[in-house]
Amino acid sequence: MNTQTQKKQLLKILIGAAWIDGIIQVEERDYLKRMAQTHGLSEDVDLKSLLSELKPVQPNQCYQWLEEYLGDNPTIHDYQELLETLSALIYSDGDVQMQEAQLLTKLQLLDPAQESPKSAFDKILKAIQKVYKKAINQKL
Repeated sequence: MNTQTQKKQLLKILIGAAWIDGIIQVEERDYLKRMAQTHGLSEDVDLKSLLSELKPVQPNQCYQWLEEYLGDNPTIHDYQELLETLSALIYSDGDVQMQEAQLLTKLQLLDPAQESPKSAFDKILKAIQKVYKKAINQKL
């Protein structure tokens, strides 16, 4: 994947992540527009359509873009760039929704730098535990 295509795919993931809780917050919208301008993609037809907010991006589409971006063997650089930009977007409005936390948890499971190989079951179990702990902490 060439650099421009990769940046476009990254921005699509960010747009999907902004929609993952059902609404794009003002701070998220501003962040997305800055990213599009920074990477010279503000005039890209596909991205303009997504940024127009006429049609929401469904969570399953966001997860599909995430998996396409990282592929089967993601590089540590690609993973770190995705994690940093996604975290910046999610924390931009100062409020992390449950769906956004789940997305970050899913991304952490795909970390290529994990040293000890875990079974898929262990990874899923740990992700579920994190989500439940977060939900319990929010209710207290």
